[in-house]
Amino acid sequence: MKTMNFETAGWRRDAIEGGASSETVVIVQRRRRRNIIIAIAILALIAIAATIMMMRGGGEAASPQAAAKGKGAESAPSVTVVVPGREQVARTISATGTLAARRDMPVGVAGEGGMVVRVLVEPGQWVGAGQTLAVIERSVQSQEAQQLAASIDVARADARLAQQELERAQSLVSRGFVSKADVERRIATRDAANARVRVAQAQLAAARARLGRLDIRAPAAGLVLDRNVEPGQVVSGGSGALFRIAQGGQMELLAQLNEADLAELSVGVPVTVTPVGTDQQVTGSVWQISPLIDPQARQGTARVAIPYTRAIRPGGFANAEIRAGAVSAPVLPESAVLTDQQGRYVYVVGNDNKVVRRPVRTGAVTPRGLTIVEGLAGNERVVAYAGGFLNPGETVIPRRQSADTPRSAR
Repeated sequence: MKTMNFETAGWRRDAIEGGASSETVVIVQRRRRRNIIIAIAILALIAIAATIMMMRGGGEAASPQAAAKGKGAESAPSVTVVVPGREQVARTISATGTLAARRDMPVGVAGEGGMVVRVLVEPGQWVGAGQTLAVIERSVQSQEAQQLAASIDVARADARLAQQELERAQSLVSRGFVSKADVERRIATRDAANARVRVAQAQLAAARARLGRLDIRAPAAGLVLDRNVEPGQVVSGGSGALFRIAQGGQMELLAQLNEADLAELSVGVPVTVTPVGTDQQVTGSVWQISPLIDPQARQGTARVAIPYTRAIRPGGFANAEIRAGAVSAPVLPESAVLTDQQGRYVYVVGNDNKVVRRPVRTGAVTPRGLTIVEGLAGNERVVAYAGGFLNPGETVIPRRQSADTPRSAR
């Protein structure tokens, strides 16, 4: 029984060991196949990676500038650009100046003067030619005039008496009672009496003229601008101007312009004047251009004739827009024109898509934007918006603004 059990146990162990060896072989074979598959996959991945690296390396070696450019283009900002061209724009010159009377007439004492008893006008009133502005006390002058009038009567009486004596003497000459010498003396006496009459008349006329000059009168019709006299004040020929009158109420603007703008003006060009502090516009025209230039300020004066309105006050300041013909120039939206301490400028995109700073000089403001009178030819690509965020030399992607896109102001 033991032998049989032993054999039986040995048989079972051999059977077990034999079965275990078969399973091990299967497992090992499976592991080998998996390792082979993994190795093949790894080799395939390495081959693919090597191929990609070779392709990339070849492309970079063939065109490194193109690759760098592509990389830069991917990071460059996109900007809107406009090509302004050139347009016919009304040439407008802006200026400032002082308002004044076109003919400012100072009125003072023409005679010997005296104490002012009445002032008849106030600033802002219109007066006619010869109208009395103020009256000076004249009691003494009136008495002198009456005295001279009485002296004329005396002289006339003497002249009549001399004439009568001459006539009697002439009637007695033929009878021999009066000599011719006496007649000649009476003729001289009559002539002297008549001369004294004329002298007295001239003296009276002069006194009356002086009396009339005691009234301060307007030399011409116009607007009273200033009054510098009050009743009770003693005035004379050295008192200066007591009144100022704008002849005919005509006003003007003394516009200050630089040499270049002054050279483009001509007499008769229209001007729109806006007094400072008001929104009222007055239309006038240039009536005189100064032949002189201030050597210090390098400016000259254009005198603009304007009609009188209540907004026009001599001595005040005003702005002027002078229309001096038309000019062919580029027009840009206001957002394209930038300003810093160096002046106004724009950014132009070159053929290499890099921005370049370009200084410009602007002119009139139109409904389409700012006129560029200097700095652009019109065929450049100009950055229309957000130029303040760019730097000179920066690479950008230009997007041209379509023709139907409105040019909005900032």
